[in-house]
Amino acid sequence: MIGLPEFANEGVGQSDVGEVQILPDLIETLFAPNGPIAAHTGLQHRPTQARMAIWTAQAFAANSGLLYEAGTGVGKSLAYLIPAILHAKIHKRQCFVSTHTIALQEQIMYKDLGICRDLLGAIPGFEQYADFKTALLLGKGNYLCNTRLAQLVRDPQSFLAYDNQQIELERIQKWAATTATGLYQELSPAPTAEIWDLVSADASTCNHRNCSPDTCCYRRARERVRSADVLIVNHSLLFALLGAGYAQGIKERGILHPDDFGVLDEAHTVPAVAADYFGHRVSKAGMERLLTRLLHPKKLENPTGLLARTGSKDTKIAVRRAWEAQEDFFFKITQQYLLERKVVRMVTPGWSQDVITGSLKELVTALTRHVESMEEGAPKDELDGIRQQLLAYTSAIADCLLLADDMHAYWIEGSAKSDNVVLRSAPIDVAKDLREHLFCRDTSLLLTSATLAEGVDMNSFQAKIGAEGIEAQRSDSPFNYNSQMRVYVAKDMPLLDSGNRLNIEWLSDMVKFCALKVRGGTLVLFTSYRDMLACARQLEPYLHQARRTLLVQGQSGPRSELVQRMREEGDVLLFGTDSFWTGIDVPGPALSQVIITRLPFENPTQPLAAARADHCLASGGRPFFQLQLPEALVKFRQGLGRLIRGPSDLGTLTLLDSRLLHKKLRTRLSRSSAHGRLHYFQQG
Repeated sequence: MIGLPEFANEGVGQSDVGEVQILPDLIETLFAPNGPIAAHTGLQHRPTQARMAIWTAQAFAANSGLLYEAGTGVGKSLAYLIPAILHAKIHKRQCFVSTHTIALQEQIMYKDLGICRDLLGAIPGFEQYADFKTALLLGKGNYLCNTRLAQLVRDPQSFLAYDNQQIELERIQKWAATTATGLYQELSPAPTAEIWDLVSADASTCNHRNCSPDTCCYRRARERVRSADVLIVNHSLLFALLGAGYAQGIKERGILHPDDFGVLDEAHTVPAVAADYFGHRVSKAGMERLLTRLLHPKKLENPTGLLARTGSKDTKIAVRRAWEAQEDFFFKITQQYLLERKVVRMVTPGWSQDVITGSLKELVTALTRHVESMEEGAPKDELDGIRQQLLAYTSAIADCLLLADDMHAYWIEGSAKSDNVVLRSAPIDVAKDLREHLFCRDTSLLLTSATLAEGVDMNSFQAKIGAEGIEAQRSDSPFNYNSQMRVYVAKDMPLLDSGNRLNIEWLSDMVKFCALKVRGGTLVLFTSYRDMLACARQLEPYLHQARRTLLVQGQSGPRSELVQRMREEGDVLLFGTDSFWTGIDVPGPALSQVIITRLPFENPTQPLAAARADHCLASGGRPFFQLQLPEALVKFRQGLGRLIRGPSDLGTLTLLDSRLLHKKLRTRLSRSSAHGRLHYFQQG
């Protein structure tokens, strides 16, 4: 469940629609061949960057949408940030910029916006725009709420079940006295989820009645967000907020806040991220934490929780019944479906006996009576927030059991490391939701990425996001891929085994062979985490003997640290899966080769993919060509894009998947992404 920031509907200034729209002319002047941008950056004029900046300015000025594919090297960040800043300042409208990866978010926040500030401050006549304000929008759960902390410190016995939790509380209390931001990420080691749930701002207690910017870290952040000209957010939070109704109160134009406009960078990820947040997600762990906040199930003699001292006997009984019901419910699901598989799609309504919603409804009714009897204040707000969350859980579980929406996929997930169970649903087609939340808001919105087109057009992407009729433009990369990159394709890939897995001995041998053929660093991209680890185990002894550094995602350190080591050490082998296909920026010989172990087709047995394929077939379509291939093309192009990062870079792309030799597939890939001359080889 997500806590919604209350400043969703507070305006940031209404623009005068009658005001002369001067933005396109300003941008054309700034990005001219001998203009101020080129003069003050000392960089060569980029026609493709200027073209994108002008198109962006025209879209902002016309209050319209724009899709823009900007190849690697175009310089898209500057091409949209400068128009966004000027438009925000001239018209007193807030701009939000959303990214998918933390790496790009940090680059924009701490590097690119600084460049924009320096540029505008140095150009005569534009100094007035250099004082733009920025803020980072994070979810409420990232912030400490001092009101909740004070409430816990006053009465820890009512909430803390174990002695070690008291020690953790004291550590948070000391940190709270010195922190400037109150952000969870500052605490090291990270606090336990159980304790942070009791002190974070993600609760109804943290509101304008109980908290103020003078006393609450989240309220201070709220003030910064409200006054920002440029707001930085990530796709996950953006769609979590929109999916939870964050912007419902906006009467006129605007997406997140009234009268705002936006940029979605790394926009190729939008359909997948949006699908995650326009459905249901109910977990056993989340349910247990919520019920434990009411009354700890294991502390019957000295009970803890919000109801420990004030709850009536009937209300406490209702909590314990709800606890027993959820244990029974999730246990039965595990026994019936999750002993052999950890992800199972549900296709038959009533797939599990409903032994839980009745108990949850009884608890909600009891809590309603209890809340109505309480005096106004933080304790009442806290309890009422839990009541509302339980009500949402009840509705979501009922929907999942009944498979209530024909246009949603439903599935359950188990955990290999715990007894957690998650009920999930997601829309088969997010176009309708995205059209409603993004393109029907009477405001300008730019969606950009290096990879939006499937081939020569963006029709497939436009259909996915409900952007039919929205202007679509592209600027190809200025790099000369024919001279800067060679592409090798292995001809002798063995057949996949019955589990659709690669031959690890062959794969390891090929990775070793290819890495030795190229000087500098090699990034090896996998589609399977298990294949990656198996290949790493095979190669580690050899590479250790050869004094070559092997870095493995999930084992050798955080993602940012692995990428930095690759930049610094120069001849590293870096193994990565999904998140390493995008956002990796290692210029020069430190990344001289990208090896793609398999074409990145989505697993067709995954619940959402299977549901989409079924829907496509039922509509007379061809799932492989309409769904799987376009997505694989985009991801393939993202992986390829890691290699050439500058005009002087040279590199080798090696594809260990002979399926590319299939004529139709090779034609589709070549049209969209396979820059450079293709060479086919087999080892030996």
